[in-house]
Amino acid sequence: MDKVVLLLSVVFLGVSPQPITDGQRMFSIAVSRVQHLHLLAQRLFTDFESSLQTEEQRQLNKIFLHDFCNSDYIISPIDKHETQRSSVLKLLSISYRLVESWEFPSRYLSGGSAPRNQISMKLSELKTGILLLLRANQDAAEIFPDGSALQLAPYGNYYQSLGGEESLRRTYELLACFKKDMHKVETYLTVAKCRLSPEANCTL
Repeated sequence: MDKVVLLLSVVFLGVSPQPITDGQRMFSIAVSRVQHLHLLAQRLFTDFESSLQTEEQRQLNKIFLHDFCNSDYIISPIDKHETQRSSVLKLLSISYRLVESWEFPSRYLSGGSAPRNQISMKLSELKTGILLLLRANQDAAEIFPDGSALQLAPYGNYYQSLGGEESLRRTYELLACFKKDMHKVETYLTVAKCRLSPEANCTL
């Protein structure tokens, strides 16, 4: 089966067959995992939105436009051009920090039938995969000299007991930010993976 896929890639892409390296395989797994998480994030957000009244949706969307996700404090490319200019190491480092910032708050995600109890586990697996990629590019101790990445306490008092509209707003914010950050990580890992293929067009 692998030979068939390789032959097809040669025929349709017009490139010479090259062996898949361990780095390429690890990147492929990481990209696949974050794509799955992004889809789960989209499902959670969509399920929650569908449970709201039209006016509630409008008000929450209006409020969120003026708010910031806690992970915005993690410095990252401001647009697709800066993303494309960023080094593989930088994209991996940012992705690691974003994923780590969601390990704890992901346990509190709600909004529908998506398997919430699996999200934290999938984030942990993705984080481990990105750390392996970081170590393959540079000593992790140089990237995180204190022994760990950025430790954030997302959304301040989100975990306090809140009622009514405030609770609704916080849930909306959490789900919207999770979706936004998983999209970021998917973009960064996809661009970083593309860099391993010199013939590939990495334009976003």
